[in-house]
Amino acid sequence: MHVGKSFRLSEFIFWSRRIIYLLIAISLVPVVLYDLAGQKWIAVPWTVAGLFGTATAFIVAFKNTQTYNRTVEAQQIWAAILTSSRNWGLMARDFAKSRETTRDLVYRHFAWLTALRYELREPRPWESTTIRANAEYRALFRVPEKETPLASELKKYLADGEAQPLLAGEHRPTSLLARQSKAIKDFVARDEIPANCFMEFEKVIKEFFDHQGKCERIKNFPYPRQYAVVSRFFVGFFCLLLPFGMLKEFDALNAVAPAVLKGHMVWFVIPFSVAVSWMYASLEQVGQSTENPFEGNANDVPISQISRKIEVELMQMIGEPNSPALLQPQNNILV
Repeated sequence: MHVGKSFRLSEFIFWSRRIIYLLIAISLVPVVLYDLAGQKWIAVPWTVAGLFGTATAFIVAFKNTQTYNRTVEAQQIWAAILTSSRNWGLMARDFAKSRETTRDLVYRHFAWLTALRYELREPRPWESTTIRANAEYRALFRVPEKETPLASELKKYLADGEAQPLLAGEHRPTSLLARQSKAIKDFVARDEIPANCFMEFEKVIKEFFDHQGKCERIKNFPYPRQYAVVSRFFVGFFCLLLPFGMLKEFDALNAVAPAVLKGHMVWFVIPFSVAVSWMYASLEQVGQSTENPFEGNANDVPISQISRKIEVELMQMIGEPNSPALLQPQNNILV
């Protein structure tokens, strides 16, 4: 997530420069054919290009609205995880009869957060992390889940005898919540937690299951591929059609152009068609990079930072020493 005032224009141009190179080539070909080769017939009526551009604008707007909604929903889910985690910390501190029990409940929760964020960072075939523009931009920031193995992180919160079987299995976040529920049952049986508090803990565990399921739905069910493909095809076709639609319009300006430009106005098709096409193509690229809010790109929900914030707050809440520092933005990017 970008936490600066805004992306700089230079950053945005660098990110989309390959598109700009392609658009220059696309606009150069019809101008050369029209002006130098004398192929006047290739000009397309401006009305056709304009109508196609209007339709494409609606399609791109629809896609960007939907992908933005996916990111907003992901933000809301992790805000709810933060709130439920604070409730969990208070209950673990005030309901448990010993500091060891409180610490066990809280550290198991940290293990669940860790397993969940690692699961959400696992790549999917439809994600955009492998696109060269996004891969280059990721050099400006570090994603913790890509640098530290899950085993190393879980060992901070779980005993070796518990961490190893968990790592060998699948569905680790679900297993951790199930083990958390069993641990509470055992604590109640040993009278380390009052029996009447058991259901209160279970209600919060149910909330965590709900939050996890919502995250997995966004992660494992992409923005529908049929809409994504149609949007990309329409933008590409419009960018290809636009310079052909501008040829006669700029050629007609020769009648009023100053002497130094007379006869050469058609060459202005190149910068103007590139500028308009870049707007459409950039919006398509922005929508694509917003589709999957957990993949580890610059526009993702900062689940690593939220997890660290939960860890810091709960450790301070239960009086644990040496709580870790909050994650800091790297080049204005917070993950």
